[in-house]
Amino acid sequence: MPSPAHLPLIDMVVIVGYILGIVLFGAWFFRHSRTLEGFTVGSRSLPGWAIGLSMLATYLSSVSFLANPGKSFASNWSPFVFSLTIPVTCWISARWFIPLYRGKLQTTAYEHLEHRFGYWARAYSGLALIMLQIGRIAVVLYLVSLAMQELLGWDIVVVILVLGLLTIIYTVLGGIEAVIWTDVVQAIVLMVGGLVCCGLLVARMPGGAGHALSVAWEQEKFSFGGWQFDLMIEGFWVVFIFGIVDNMRNFGVDQNFVQRYMAAKSDREARKSLWLGGLLYLPISAIFFLIGTLLFMYYGSMAATPEGMPSGGDKIFPFFIV
Repeated sequence: MPSPAHLPLIDMVVIVGYILGIVLFGAWFFRHSRTLEGFTVGSRSLPGWAIGLSMLATYLSSVSFLANPGKSFASNWSPFVFSLTIPVTCWISARWFIPLYRGKLQTTAYEHLEHRFGYWARAYSGLALIMLQIGRIAVVLYLVSLAMQELLGWDIVVVILVLGLLTIIYTVLGGIEAVIWTDVVQAIVLMVGGLVCCGLLVARMPGGAGHALSVAWEQEKFSFGGWQFDLMIEGFWVVFIFGIVDNMRNFGVDQNFVQRYMAAKSDREARKSLWLGGLLYLPISAIFFLIGTLLFMYYGSMAATPEGMPSGGDKIFPFFIV
């Protein structure tokens, strides 16, 4: 297994080239973002399939790519119950929230709160969103920087600062169009990457994948955490209730999604984007949880622990990728 400092040149070129390519691609949309409507809602001209893949990329990010395999590696599939609530919240949002926002608002979900309750409600909600996104971006940047550190051996603080700055540059220059179209690229890369890694694990599994999965089933690695209604444990019902509440926030009021609804060409395209992004996440998230389970069986079947292998969690998948 190559160390980060001795990755083949072609790997280094691909990693650095991809990052710079994404930045340049996003910045290219500067010509469309010179007006307020162009910057915030892409002149309301974007196709539903592109917005849907952008929503999928927003949901996937490094959290799904690294944290979800880490969770199923260390424990079981109980966090996957969160994904099972998505069809319910997609239906509610498509039925009521999308027509409301596209019929009454210009750019943000919080305009509606101002109309109903006054400016204080809009200001409070906007501030709450900013605080929430600071926390979310911190987690996303940290996780993707863990992977970059494992691959390249760079200091994690440097990786966070560089990736954060580059993302700010193309987002500020290109506006919502840059965000959506770079998300399309990244959604495809994340999906293909996950499928390739899953295929490699299945092909390399000692004793065959069928035997490994049957052993994993016996060890309750596919468990949803228990079906009893106990709010003190991370069982099925606790995660399900959390999923309903959090996904209603995501699809119903989160500016990340509302702004994408507003950027669609029509109400029909906005609904299409919601269903495409939401329903695609179900099988894709299942693949990443499966990767974690396969990693548990793969490394557990070895006679000796590989040198430098982390004890588990978010670093296990980057370790396998290297």
